[in-house]
Amino acid sequence: MSSRRSKGFTLVELMITLVVMGVVAAIAFPSFQNLIRSSRAATAHNELIGMVNLARNDAIRNNQGGVVCGSSNGTTCNGQWGAGMMAFSDSNADGAFSNGEPVLRYTAFNSALTVTGPAAPIAFDARGRRRAGANQIVTLRPMNCGGQPLQSTLTINASGQVTTVKGACQ
Repeated sequence: MSSRRSKGFTLVELMITLVVMGVVAAIAFPSFQNLIRSSRAATAHNELIGMVNLARNDAIRNNQGGVVCGSSNGTTCNGQWGAGMMAFSDSNADGAFSNGEPVLRYTAFNSALTVTGPAAPIAFDARGRRRAGANQIVTLRPMNCGGQPLQSTLTINASGQVTTVKGACQ
């Protein structure tokens, strides 16, 4: 007999390791999906609040207007909130995107999110107040909530401040 010890794994040890890893992965996968959904919703929520604040601050700082609108490409306001949103400086104070007005930021949303926004853009005047009289509401949630309360409803009031209500998906 040889006095050398064998180095490596036996086939039985390898198979047991693979079975244990498969069971652990099967248990962890649903929780990981919930984590991903929650992370996407939180990211979109924070990005929307940041966009509104950016447009409002730019309107006040430059003594002109600022607008946030639904945009699928970052070059036009087409009201497609589900595709993305764009913030821009409204230098002519008309509440609509015109050639020559600087785009402050554009963000495309993940296709796994459902975002609905107001028909009219969220426009601010030079004092940071919204131009529209009624509150404007943006709602975002994952396509599949997985039983989690991941819907965010953001309300922008007449003074331009954002309030958030999180709740169950509808």
